[in-house]
Amino acid sequence: MKPRLNLAETTLPDGSVLGLHEHDGRKYLQHDNVQLSGPTTAASERELGRVACAPFRSVKQPKIWVIGLGLGEILSGAMETLPQKKGTFVIAERWMVLREWYRKFLPESPALTDSRAVITEDTGPTMFHEYDGVLHAVLMHADTAAHGERGKPIFEDRRWLAAVHGALQPGGLLGIASSRPVPNIERNLARAGFEVVRHEIDATPNARRPRRHFIWLARKGKSDD
Repeated sequence: MKPRLNLAETTLPDGSVLGLHEHDGRKYLQHDNVQLSGPTTAASERELGRVACAPFRSVKQPKIWVIGLGLGEILSGAMETLPQKKGTFVIAERWMVLREWYRKFLPESPALTDSRAVITEDTGPTMFHEYDGVLHAVLMHADTAAHGERGKPIFEDRRWLAAVHGALQPGGLLGIASSRPVPNIERNLARAGFEVVRHEIDATPNARRPRRHFIWLARKGKSDD
């Protein structure tokens, strides 16, 4: 049995522990005893980046926000789909220690090597105020979502959803992936003014028992194109 390697670990301001681990050549993030990003989420993260960015392949200067670095799968899927040199990919990451771990353990990640990528620390609703009607897509994985003032995931915060809706262009997408069903997510997104479609994918295509992951694409109105 191959051992688990503890590559890096830190205690966060709230006393919880964030770690980067590796087992059998595969890295994953763990927050306390919960695995956040790694082999269990990679399929839905990358697929989210692909399907949510596909409608904007013809855009000359796509502007994409990714909520959370994770291990870079959402960003990789988005950049594979949108290779435009004038694209912009902003990654909002509340745990800035991840940037240090990336430099040491993930130096080839496009988050560091692609000049189109920008990392910011703010994940709250105020970060969208200067992007009124500008963004093409905002992408996140529910498993790694930051929590708002009341301890709920930010995608359940009405203020956050309203800010995202305002920052998106007509036809822009809020894409949310999850490794499990999320109660009331479609109702909450609809109340925020989005048109919602749910996709299901097989996150373990080679496994005997398929595991379903979920992707919600929430569109702001209709595209002018």
